[in-house]
This record gives sequence, C-alpha cells and structure tokens, in this order.
Amino acid sequence: MKPLLRGRYAGYNAQALKKDIISGSIVGIVAIPLGMAFAIASGVKPEYGLYTTIVAGLLISLFGGSRFQIGGPTGAFIPILFAIVLQYGYDNLLIAGFMAGVMLVLMGLFRLGAVIRFIPRPVTIGFTAGIAVIIFTGQIADFLGLHVEKQDGFISDMRELVVHLPALNLYSVLTAFLCLAVLLLTPKWLPKIPGSLVGLLVSSLAAAWIFPGQVATIGSTFGAIPSGLPEFRLPAISWDRIVQLIQPAFVIAMLGGIESLLSAVVADGMTGDRHQSNRELVGQGIANMVTPLFGGIPATGAIARTATNIRNGAVSPVSGVVHAIVVLLVLLFFAPYASNIPLAAMAPILMVVAWNMSERKTFLHILKTRTADSLILSVTFLLTVFANLTVAVQAGLVLAVVLFVKRMSEGVKVAKVLPDPADRKAKVSSRIVKDGRHCPQISMFTVEGPLFFGAAHSFEQSLKDQFGEMPLVLILRLGRVPYMDTTAESNLSALVSRVQRQGGTVLVTGIHEQPRNVMNKTGLAARIEAEHFFERTGAAIDFALTRISAARCQGCRHFAFRECDALSAVCAVPEPKLAAPKTDTVQA
Repeated sequence: MKPLLRGRYAGYNAQALKKDIISGSIVGIVAIPLGMAFAIASGVKPEYGLYTTIVAGLLISLFGGSRFQIGGPTGAFIPILFAIVLQYGYDNLLIAGFMAGVMLVLMGLFRLGAVIRFIPRPVTIGFTAGIAVIIFTGQIADFLGLHVEKQDGFISDMRELVVHLPALNLYSVLTAFLCLAVLLLTPKWLPKIPGSLVGLLVSSLAAAWIFPGQVATIGSTFGAIPSGLPEFRLPAISWDRIVQLIQPAFVIAMLGGIESLLSAVVADGMTGDRHQSNRELVGQGIANMVTPLFGGIPATGAIARTATNIRNGAVSPVSGVVHAIVVLLVLLFFAPYASNIPLAAMAPILMVVAWNMSERKTFLHILKTRTADSLILSVTFLLTVFANLTVAVQAGLVLAVVLFVKRMSEGVKVAKVLPDPADRKAKVSSRIVKDGRHCPQISMFTVEGPLFFGAAHSFEQSLKDQFGEMPLVLILRLGRVPYMDTTAESNLSALVSRVQRQGGTVLVTGIHEQPRNVMNKTGLAARIEAEHFFERTGAAIDFALTRISAARCQGCRHFAFRECDALSAVCAVPEPKLAAPKTDTVQA
C-alpha cells in the first residue's frame, strides 16, 4: 500500500492541500441535496442518503483506483433500490448492498475490471437513458404536490398520476418552478455556487414565508433528520436471505461496477490521469460492505460530482475525504433545518439530474444510424422503462452477442484460387477460376475472417459446394484467419477426414498462432502432419506437385504448375464427374 500511496500523493504540498479543500468543500455542498434526493427517490429516508455520502464517499476516496473519484448514492441506482425496498424491505436492502460489496471486492481481486468495460456502448446508453426517464417521471408527483403511492412499474405509476391529477397542489407547483428557475439561472449568474443548494434555499424560504404549511416537507413526510451518524449495526444475515437476495445483490454489483468505471474513465479524460480499474472495484466493494453497517444504501462513483471535483481544482483523493467531512459537519450542525425543505423543491433537482444523465445526444446519434446498434439500444431502453433493469441488460447483452455472431459469420469468405500465369511473382488469383479454368488434381482455397461457432458450418458448406469431387491435394490458405474456436475446428476436422479417406492430402499455409494452437490441442495438426504446414503458398504448391504423377494428369506433365495447361485451357484429364466451377467467393 505504501508505494502506491507515495505515487498518488507524490509532490503533495500545502498548495495542493488548499486546492483539495476548496474542491472537496464545493462537492460536499453539492452532494448534500443530491444525497437526500436520491434516498427519497429510492424509497428510503433522506438521512440514509447522507450516511451513504459520508461513509461511502470517504472509503471510495481512500481505497478506490481513481485519484479524483467522488462516490456516493447516484441516480442510476434509484429504480433498482426502489424495487428492492418495495419487494424485500429496507433491512434486506442493506444485506443486498453488503453482498454486492463482497461481489465487487471479488471482481477486483479476480481482475475483472477490464471485462466490465467490454459491455457494448448501446447497452449502457440504453439503460442509462431508460433510468433517466424513470427518474424524471418519478418526480412528477412531488413536482405537482400529488400524494401518490408509487408502484413498481412505469405504466402503473403513470396511471396513478392521471388518476390523482385533479388533486394538484398549486403551491407545490409554484415552489417547484421557483427551484427549477434558480437551478437553470444560477450557472449563468453565479457559476461558482452550486445551483441545487441555492434552489433549495430560495424555494424553502419562499414556501415557509409566502404560503406556510401548504407544501409537504421532508419533516412532515419522513420526520426530523437526526444529527449524527446512526449506531454501528451488523445486518442479520442468514443463508435463506443470501439465497433470496443473490440476484438483486448481483444487479447492484454489476451496475455499481459499470458506473464507477465509467466515472473513472470520464475523470481520466478530463485530467489525463489513468485509473486502476481492479483497485477501483475493490474500493467500491469495501465502501458497499461498510456503508450498510451505518444504515447507508448502495453507492458508486458519481460522474457529475467527480467532474465537479475536477473542475474545481482537485489534486488528489484528499478532496473526496474533505467532501465526506463537509457533509458530516452539515449533518451534525444543520440537520434540523433540512427538515423544512419542501419535497416539491427536491423534484426539479432530480429532474435536472435525469436530463443531464440521459445521454440524449448519443442516444439520438446511435438511433439515426439505423444499424444493429440502434436495435440493441432501443430494446435495452424500452425494457428498462417498461420492465426492469435486470431484464433490459440481459436482453441487450444477448441481442448484442447474437447480432455480433451474425455479423462475424457474414464476414467469413471462402475463395477458390489458382496461380496467375500473368504474374511473375506467382501470386494467386480467383479470376482464373471465374474464367472457367481449374485443376482437377489440386484445389486451393483462401479463407478470410474468424472461424467460430457462428461461421463454422457455413465455412464447411462453402468448401463442399465449391470443389464437388474431392481433389488429390487440398490447399487451405489460412493466413487471413485470426481466430478459430473448437466448433470451427470440429468442422474442419470432418473436412480433413473426408479428404484423407479418399486418399487425398490437406496442406495448410500461413496459419496464425491461435488457430495452430487450437489444432495442436485437439490433435488435428497431428492428423494433417507437421510437414503439411507451410508459411508460404508457393512452397505448398511445390509440395503438392510432388504428389501428382504424369499418368494422372497428362496436361500437367511438366508441372511447374504455373506452366500447367490447365491455366490456359481445360486440363487434358477426362472429368466426367467433376462439378462445374462455382463462383469464386462465398459469403458464409
């Protein structure tokens, strides 16, 4: 740990500490209203969001893999946590969060940080945009002052809104619009001051002085916010609960890992720094294991707060520690005042968060391409909104894999070729075969693209279709095959067996290391025989000519092959059974 700490704090001095204190204080002030708003939207009391901001924010900064990461409750977790609270209750949410922390630590220890980043971008954009829609629409009731019992479903929530719309509270609407106006204008007039904090202060004062008692507040809905952290308490974990909560815990862990690494990547892009993905997962895991012991909800890296931290001059993880301390001090000394914040003032804050996290420009850009990515994006987005995040991500990933396999299988090409007599370097060309010239004794094919389960059958069928009757020598040019899996190897093995059963020989040229290793491990390379592998096609052709006798091919008795009569005319050997030549290229 010490060498790593020296690296992260190398050259740290009083000036750097000053910058970290300033940036951490600003981010801490920004995090206070967001922490309460995220907790309320997740179906728990607002103070739990503050506990999460303090504990998780401190631990993520100390143990995470990014120097600038700010951790805490985030909008991405809202629909997941709300569904867990609704189905299992708050106590079980704490257990699920603890289990997710264990999973994140294991992911980091097993070095899975890089794997998570391979999730297709249309999937992440799709579920992020879907979450944004859920967050935005989930705040409409508080914006309008409606007392609506939230349901576990988008359509059910919208139906409840319509049913209760006549009970609209005009005072709540005015409070919400006032806060929204301040949120939008503060960045233009007072760019150094957090708009969410100013919006809460102005709208809270207006509601208290102009129309007191007419708008629901945090205190009237959830009770007073206690001053200080709750007592340390171990959750009552049992085997039955572990089995019951394994799926929601895994969803929390996966989303937490994805969000934290995305946030770290954004921080790298803004600073030129480089985060450690596996350490980041471990840090997130530790935070999520400890936070539930203080009543906090699951946490992850917060992109917006991390960006705010960087823009205000953060130098090291000290700024994240300061941000947690600032929230703790506010909780200790100003908690009673937070009880007077109107719920209608919290709604526009989350609506702005949802708008900013919606990735609307990227969403529309991918949608306009009208490609397979557009389909993946749309399916993931719609399922996130109308079903749930778990189903959406699973469906998006499965669809992405299926479409990827389809695209890759279509990219495999098999072309029948012969040496070009017009080329002094004896290169091969499919033109000659297309012109109707061929050699009945030697068949040579160029294969392009990865050979895997999605393309293996098409590859084998293409070869069968092209050469009809088995040749004496089959030359496979595999120099453009970067990858081969065991399914493709099995199909290739069947082809080799067919040729060898009829007394033929298979020669392989230009094969790469990965396909060669697969063939070695399965024993196919030994069956083909080591002397039948060649680096260059010319050497394979020369070897093939030694297998051809003058008696078998009168037209090729000179058999420099490049002077073969078959190249300028039809071979002299009678070919009653030889199938007509096919097209030179087959798309598998």
